[in-house]
Amino acid sequence: MVSKRLVVASNNLYKIEEIRELVSDLDLEIIGLGELGDFPEVVEDGETFHDNARKKAVEIANHIGELVLADDSGLEVDALGGKPGVHSARYAGEPCDDGRNNKRLLEELGQLEMEKRGAQFRCVMALAIPNDEVKFSEGICRGVIAYEPKGAQGFGYDPLFFVPEYNGTFAELTRETKNKISHRFLAMQGMVKILKDLGLN
Repeated sequence: MVSKRLVVASNNLYKIEEIRELVSDLDLEIIGLGELGDFPEVVEDGETFHDNARKKAVEIANHIGELVLADDSGLEVDALGGKPGVHSARYAGEPCDDGRNNKRLLEELGQLEMEKRGAQFRCVMALAIPNDEVKFSEGICRGVIAYEPKGAQGFGYDPLFFVPEYNGTFAELTRETKNKISHRFLAMQGMVKILKDLGLN
């Protein structure tokens, strides 16, 4: 029998609360990794979002013997061949710095015309079931890279990720609006279906 508790392999309280809201109609207790004690950091050295999400979920699930949800996400820019991709958080090097990452991205795109600045946020979620398979869901949100940062909400590349349909960057949209269209929201919709198929409803 599958546990009625789902451990999210993250210490990001915002992310954990977001997931908690998205599965609020399920009979499922959401637990953040920090609530279970200290765990060694999982090295995200995979070549794809799927690799990293799987590794995080499986390593934690094997350690605690419970259902574990992990995700990996990032920005893929068409003109850069999909970069920064899995290297999104450290695009400008160590340590992670949103400002430097955004600066490097703008420098690489230069004054490239808007129709060639297409990009997407991609999120891959992995659900590790102890002694069983790993199930995946994915979400993609399309947009374009603006010429300068705008907005004070969000984090990462949000100030540069412009969504034409909403006439604003992710950092200008309200949390409610962003959550309805974001890559993580879309990935979570697929994961909710998987959880329901497991009898967690």
